[in-house]
Amino acid sequence: MWKKLAAAIGAVTLALVIVHAQEKSAKPSDKPMALTAQDYIDIQQLVARYGYAIDKCTNGGYDYADLYTPDGVFGIADADGTPGNVKFEGRDRLAEADGGGKNGCVDPKTVPDRYAMSHMVANLVITPAPGGATGKSYLLTVGFGDPTNKDTAKLPTRAYEWGHYDDFYVKTPAGWRFKTRTHVWPGMPASLRSH
Repeated sequence: MWKKLAAAIGAVTLALVIVHAQEKSAKPSDKPMALTAQDYIDIQQLVARYGYAIDKCTNGGYDYADLYTPDGVFGIADADGTPGNVKFEGRDRLAEADGGGKNGCVDPKTVPDRYAMSHMVANLVITPAPGGATGKSYLLTVGFGDPTNKDTAKLPTRAYEWGHYDDFYVKTPAGWRFKTRTHVWPGMPASLRSH
């Protein structure tokens, strides 16, 4: 009788341990993800590819969109954290953010300043976070007059700091991707503010 009782108690205890372990593994961890040196390199490369993709509108803007997770989001916010009314979510909308989309890229002649500007992301700081990593970096832009456009050919070179990016990166089967990227833009134009 005692042997049966001990066996039953042991079985119940084992079942409780298994249930507890399953519940614990199902809850997202509050601990920051441990990043390897390769993770840091891969995130840095992701951020570097961003500048090229957004400036060139390659593959109809989808090279830019593919830097994000399928449900990734790009948006803007004012320096105080107030979100703007610009938000691009999902692959097609992100391709549109790059000037592309289902109909291909916008003709550079219709928006000469856009294609005469280069995005440079500087001083990237990556921090491990639960479920991925966060990033903060300066957005610097350099613009030149477009020699093929008579209206902008003689414009001087312009270089300025244009706010910063706040990012959240996740590791996917395809590598590190932006889950969110927010352009924090002090002095954001009123037309882009949420109403």
